[in-house]
Amino acid sequence: MSANPSRQQAIQTITSRAPIAVEKTDPLGKIWAEDVFNLDRMEWALSKSAFKSMKKTVQTGVPLDPGTAEVVAAAMKEWAVSKGAKFFSHIFYPMTNITAEKHDGFIIADADGSAITEFSGSLLIKGEPDGSSFPNGSLRMTNAARGYTAWDPTSPAFIMHTDNGATLMIPSVFMSWTGESLDKKIPLLRSNAAMNTAAQKVLALMGETEIATLNSSCGAEQEYFLVDSAFANSRPDLLLAGRTLFGAPPAKGQEFDDHYFGAIPARVQVFMQDYEDQLYKLGIPAKTHHNEVAPGQFEIAPYFEAANVAADHQQLMMTLMKATAKKHGFTCLLHEKPFAGVNGSGKHVNWSVGNSTQGNLLDPGNTPNENLLFLLFCGAVIRGVHLHGPLLRSVIASASNDHRLGANEAPPAILSVYLGDQLEKVFMDIKEGNLKSTAEGGEMDLGLTQILNFKRDPGDRNRTSPFAFTGNRFEFRAVGSSQSVSGPLVAMNTMLADSLNWIAGKLEPELAKGSSQADAVVAVLQELMNEHGNVVFGGDGYSEEWHRIAVEERGLKNIPTTADALPALREPSVIEMFKNTGVLSPVELESRFEVYAEQYVLSIEVEAKLVIDMATTMIYPAAIQYLGSLSATSGGLASLGVALDNTVANAVAEHANAMMASVGKLEQALHKEDFDSTEEHMQFCAGTIRGLMDEVRASADTLETLVADELWPLPKYREMLFIK
Repeated sequence: MSANPSRQQAIQTITSRAPIAVEKTDPLGKIWAEDVFNLDRMEWALSKSAFKSMKKTVQTGVPLDPGTAEVVAAAMKEWAVSKGAKFFSHIFYPMTNITAEKHDGFIIADADGSAITEFSGSLLIKGEPDGSSFPNGSLRMTNAARGYTAWDPTSPAFIMHTDNGATLMIPSVFMSWTGESLDKKIPLLRSNAAMNTAAQKVLALMGETEIATLNSSCGAEQEYFLVDSAFANSRPDLLLAGRTLFGAPPAKGQEFDDHYFGAIPARVQVFMQDYEDQLYKLGIPAKTHHNEVAPGQFEIAPYFEAANVAADHQQLMMTLMKATAKKHGFTCLLHEKPFAGVNGSGKHVNWSVGNSTQGNLLDPGNTPNENLLFLLFCGAVIRGVHLHGPLLRSVIASASNDHRLGANEAPPAILSVYLGDQLEKVFMDIKEGNLKSTAEGGEMDLGLTQILNFKRDPGDRNRTSPFAFTGNRFEFRAVGSSQSVSGPLVAMNTMLADSLNWIAGKLEPELAKGSSQADAVVAVLQELMNEHGNVVFGGDGYSEEWHRIAVEERGLKNIPTTADALPALREPSVIEMFKNTGVLSPVELESRFEVYAEQYVLSIEVEAKLVIDMATTMIYPAAIQYLGSLSATSGGLASLGVALDNTVANAVAEHANAMMASVGKLEQALHKEDFDSTEEHMQFCAGTIRGLMDEVRASADTLETLVADELWPLPKYREMLFIK
């Protein structure tokens, strides 16, 4: 037998690796935001009037006058050039879940041929990439290609350092020549404005007189896998699809619960430190890192920020994570389910709303039953999730996230709200028309004198809920690890705006007829809970019983696949909500359906082609080579009068033939083109194509357990997950 050189050489390379040497960095206080043109830097660089104008725009969103833009552009250029930048780029966020950037030089030549630098206000404000070359859902055609980027002054510019130099990056929106959003930032900014307008109505009705601009905030916990690049480069599926399309489970996986919060491997620790230092220089507040549940899986979580800035930072985090991993000899996998049989990766989006005058409006305080503003805003969330659960499912829908949702590691594809024991009781009391006092969590006393007692939270946490209240915010736990947080934030902000408008419409006549604030709030929320309380659930979201009760008794929808989820974007109620709030026009919403549907179909078709290719050119030849060696061994033993048990040979032949028969059916299915609608095409991919891919995989994974280890061409799970 001849060993497979690619896999064996990869193992030898990896086992001899050591952590790369990283220079000792400066203290946090010295490097924090050193590459960001933030308000602190602007105060030093701008005139007093320009800084005052810029600060007001950043903090309240008021328009910036062109004259101030000229002053900012000049100061920004001088700062960027002093940091070594020769180029600038409007960085924007098309409907791809990744960033886009077009680099332009500061350089121009004057009349005598000398080189000078120039960066005007007009260059800062506007750029012009090709609108038809990005996903646009028929908003732009090839012969109507113009698109614009426009500076978003509410998100700070920064310097991106790479081995090729430094570039000034200017966060921007991206729109068509006809004015439609082609990106993820414009709807996010609009949704925040809509939420602010609706929230101000409710706060004013509740007697608040000093009301600062409201903003949503976001803190997204990012899970990811690290695989040595020598292994990843030997796997076409990891390179092109981001997940393993084949792979038998190892003898040991995560069943011992020994990886979660365990000691971080040395190479990974060095990677994390290097990565986080880069984040700190960009003003990204990385707060926590640790081993996750699955072997080879890790998590990083930033501190809360304003939603727009947090969304930009999330995109930067993913970009830097991949680049830094490569530098350390790793491939960073952000796919939601890169390895079958072990936990996949999510991006838990922690979300709240508030301002500088009323504070966090989703903080219940010590007596939530007396906190009327909290009750109204929390009630608005309950109503929004109940009415628009399918929308929330659609904005986290992707071919990759479908592998994770509904499994034993992730929230089910049924959207429900977990409030905790204390809050659930408050809202159930309100449903009965009462506001009663609530029990506190009490004191934690272990009976050990050396352990200080502390106050226990009034409710437990529920890791099976897709939308859980966690103390002073909601955690949307079904978001996928590779996804932009903008889509979920847009949906949550918009449904909150819609519900707050509904609450304002109900609250005003209650107060007008002389009811006290408490009585008016109870009356409105009682109606809300009677109509929408079915979405509140505090039990085991993974249980079969809940799936039955949710659908049959509570009228909630179980939406298992993207093919089932995306049509929610075409629901009249969803179209009307986005239109009424001004977040997305009907044509912009339809474009998103078309883009995401196409991405879903293309993702599955790419995987299917990879399955055919790898099964035919890598796995089947390995099986045939092993059969040949068994035949030769059998013949040699027969000449000595020794019989060889053919059980293994028969099994290898059987599964190899079965695999290739399934490959043939998959190839034939991929040639089908006569679909009556996009929905039909998606359902065909979700059912037929994926089913046939699983059929091929079942035979291939069995072959992995039969073929001699030294002949198997693909790095195995036991190697990729455990060798670091």
